[in-house]
Amino acid sequence: MELTQLEYFLTVSRLQHMTMASKALSITQPALSHSISKLESELGVPLFERNGRNVRLNRYGLMFGKWVEQALQNIQDGMQEIEEFSNPETGVVSIAYLNILGVDLVPTLVRDYQLIHSKVRFELNQGNLGDIDEQLEKGYADLMITSRESIMDNHKWLVIQTMPLYIVVSASHHLAERASLSLMDLSGEPFVGLKNNCSLKATILSRFHHSGFTLASTYEAEDLATVAGFIKAGLGVSVLPKTLGLMLDGLVWIPITDEGWFWEIGLKWREDRYLSPAAKRFIAYVELHRQSPL
Repeated sequence: MELTQLEYFLTVSRLQHMTMASKALSITQPALSHSISKLESELGVPLFERNGRNVRLNRYGLMFGKWVEQALQNIQDGMQEIEEFSNPETGVVSIAYLNILGVDLVPTLVRDYQLIHSKVRFELNQGNLGDIDEQLEKGYADLMITSRESIMDNHKWLVIQTMPLYIVVSASHHLAERASLSLMDLSGEPFVGLKNNCSLKATILSRFHHSGFTLASTYEAEDLATVAGFIKAGLGVSVLPKTLGLMLDGLVWIPITDEGWFWEIGLKWREDRYLSPAAKRFIAYVELHRQSPL
C-alpha cells in the first residue's frame, strides 16, 4: 500500500467520478482505475459502488475513508512539525549539558541567543557526564555542552569558555590566607575528589599527571556542588572552577601557580548525524560569540 494510493482514493471518494478524479490528479483514467483496484485487492473488499464513470463509497469505503483522512492528516501534521523544528527561525535546538553549567553558562547562552532569534525554542536536559553522553549518542539531543575530555573520534568540538581552576579551601583552613598556591603545597592535605561520572575529574587527573604530582582522594563526590559543601565543612581541599553554584560563603579561592590549570568547556556534536538548520545556526552563533581561550 502506497501513499499515492490513499491520496487517489480520497480524491475519487470526494469527486465520485473516475474521469474527473483522473484529471484532478493529472493521471490517466486507466492508471487511476488500476490504482484503486490494487488498493481494493490489498484490502480484500470493494470500496466503491460503481455506475459507469460515477462511483460512490460503499460501507467498506466509508469505514476505510475516515481512517485514511486521519492518517494523511497525521502525516501532514508530522511534516509540518518537522519543518517547524528544523527551520532556523522557528525550530528547536536540543541541548544536553552538565548540571553545574545550568547555573550560569547555559541560561546566559539561551537568553542571549533568543534576544536575536526569539522564535527558536530550546529543549534542555541536564545531568552528569554519563546521562548527557547517552542523550547525545542515542540522538535525543542535537548538541552537548561538556568538557573536552569527553570527545570521541566521531565528535565535533567547539570551545565556548576556558575557566581557570583554583585550589579551594575553607575560610578557617591554614592555607586560606595564601595569595597563591602550588599543588605541592597540598601535600598531606585531605583531598575531596570526584567520581568517574563527573567530567572535571578527567581534567584534574590529566593536570596532575602532567605535573608529576598526585593526591589520593579522601572523599569522592558525585558533583561539584557536593565537593564545595565538603570543603566548606572543613573535610578537605579540592580544585574547582570559580563558577556560580559553587561560590559558597566560607570558601576561599586561591590561584594555582602551576601552568595549565584550566577547565575547557565547549559544544560537542556527532559529525556523522543529521543536524537541523536550527542547530547549525546555534553552533555558528556560539563560534562567533565564544570567549577567547586563555
